[in-house]
Amino acid sequence: MQLRSFQISNYRSVNLSGDVKTVKTTALVGRNESGKSNVLRALHSLNPADGVKPLSPIKDFPRHRRLQECIDTTPVLDTTWELSPAETTEVSVLWPRAAHAKQIVVRRDYKGTRTVELPEIPEQSFGPEIAYNVWTVIQPEAAAAVGAIAEGPQRTTAEAQLEKLTAAVVAKPPLLVDYSNALRTAINNFEAALAAGESKLPEVRGQALKALNLQAAGPADDAAAMAKVSEWVLKKLPILVYLDEYPQFDGHQDLTAYLTRKASGQRIKADFNFEKLCKVAGLDPQQLNDLLQRNDHETRAQLANRAGAVVTGELRRLWKDRALKVRFSPDAQHLDTLVAEQNDAYDVEVNLDERSRGLRWFFSFYITFAADTKGGSAANAILLLDEPGLYLHATSQGDLLRYLRNDVTNQCIYSTHSPFMVPVEDLASIRTVQIDPEAGTTVSDTPAGDARTLFPLQAALGFDLAQSLFVGPRNLVVEGVTDYWYLGAIAEHLRGIGQASLPQDLVITPAGGAQKIGYMVALLSSQRLKVLVLLDRGTQAERTAEDLIKTKLIRDSSVLWVTDGFVGTEPTEADVEDLLDPAVYEQLVETTYARELAGSTPKLNYKIPRIVSRYEEAFAALGLEFHKTRPAREFLERMAMDPTAVLSGATQPRFQKLFTEISRRLERLMSQSAEPFR
Repeated sequence: MQLRSFQISNYRSVNLSGDVKTVKTTALVGRNESGKSNVLRALHSLNPADGVKPLSPIKDFPRHRRLQECIDTTPVLDTTWELSPAETTEVSVLWPRAAHAKQIVVRRDYKGTRTVELPEIPEQSFGPEIAYNVWTVIQPEAAAAVGAIAEGPQRTTAEAQLEKLTAAVVAKPPLLVDYSNALRTAINNFEAALAAGESKLPEVRGQALKALNLQAAGPADDAAAMAKVSEWVLKKLPILVYLDEYPQFDGHQDLTAYLTRKASGQRIKADFNFEKLCKVAGLDPQQLNDLLQRNDHETRAQLANRAGAVVTGELRRLWKDRALKVRFSPDAQHLDTLVAEQNDAYDVEVNLDERSRGLRWFFSFYITFAADTKGGSAANAILLLDEPGLYLHATSQGDLLRYLRNDVTNQCIYSTHSPFMVPVEDLASIRTVQIDPEAGTTVSDTPAGDARTLFPLQAALGFDLAQSLFVGPRNLVVEGVTDYWYLGAIAEHLRGIGQASLPQDLVITPAGGAQKIGYMVALLSSQRLKVLVLLDRGTQAERTAEDLIKTKLIRDSSVLWVTDGFVGTEPTEADVEDLLDPAVYEQLVETTYARELAGSTPKLNYKIPRIVSRYEEAFAALGLEFHKTRPAREFLERMAMDPTAVLSGATQPRFQKLFTEISRRLERLMSQSAEPFR
């Protein structure tokens, strides 16, 4: 059975959660103290591994409401489950009328009583109205049949049964099954009384009464069948496993002490954790101890070596931060778990107890999951994970998310406030959780809530958007967004008219200033991506290039300059704007600053080599501030309407020369190793 939706009411911060739809992996996203844990705990109460228990009104009923409002039958949880075709077949055997049932509803209340419904079963074609209509036709002849019995006890009995039958027809008990049972009893008693008096209804009326009796049997049969289905459902219902803390595994285990506690039945919590580790690794503590007693250290070491290889293989698949190696070291009656961080030079083995908290968390998480979901207590379970991966690095949280979505076969519902645990590639699986002073905790299938509620989702979408817009296998890092606008627009135009341009798959990535280029290059290079850098020509840019090459982030052949686009003598300083015809740039400035200038003409100092710097100084003399983004936006608009008007003069040849040089450097870069200096 698959959980398709649930609704929580009257539980801690939840007055009424709203209908929450679930998929294979469902993310509950919200800020701290929004009630995410309460949602998971309430859901867990439907079918925990240790059995359903009553809830505590004092502890679990919403604190702002009167305690007298909470009684045993106060509803807590309403869940809808989808049956597989095989399960539908099993249900149809128990209840033939449910042959086409695909969904079931399971509810629980404060006492712990669980009820099962099949909402898709059609209603019975029987009820008090039908019985009344049939009886009004039969009743006159039924009275005549009673009158045909000779005076005496048998006639008196028949008259009494006729009255009871008439009363049963018009009675309206709350439950249809009670009505049908009373009606059937009355019909059977009446027919028996007629037979005792040697009287009977005319054949047509007699058949009608028998048909009514048969119809009345339907609700009673349904109730019996539903009881069987309910019993089947509650046995078939998946166990709900709630995990908010993950056990720490000891890196130094005393096998003798463990086996002694196990034999005496006095195991401690750490022993159960150790058993999970042994289950995943394929180790038998008793076997290791027996081999020690026989001094068979070789076999013991081989078993430990195999176990370490098994765990290492799985950890490397799941833990992408580093290449880790796990080794189990048997030493007399002890078993040590050693973890090495591998590199090209050497392995340093460190006991698991001494590794980072993030690594120990992930190790514990993996072992717990692997033990419980592969034949363990969670093999047929829904996993409810409260803030998994809190201690993990951002990239490791991404690995954990992929693990939950791709490797864990169980249905999983988890809560998070981390952007890196938000599945942006599957937004339909995200549910936002928010809390209101009056409404309490509510869950929405749509992105609803205040800024803090939506921040993890916004951050995740923003990061994903940045990745998709500005990161690719082949990247050209530029200083600013205006460089990105100019280069992108002109490259797209030239490509469209069949002229020399930038490769279509080259992603232009603005760094946000020369000072930030080193960080951007480091980020891209660490992902083994191909990176070129285009710098303005100037003192700051030259220092940036020197730092990039000195720190071995990039080769000098992968650094290009804006001045590479000039034909003939290159200027000593230049920005991307200097590749434009000065007359074109002047028109852009006049148009975008027409209101501020109001007839004034900026006096440009042509001794300043950069055109943007000239305008900044000239505007400052007029008491104005110059922003180069404004003429850049105007350039984009003119490119869309009449590209040739802004690509006049030397503009197009300069950009084409620069693009040709970038393409040549990129081709050279693609033939080199992913490592800058290897």
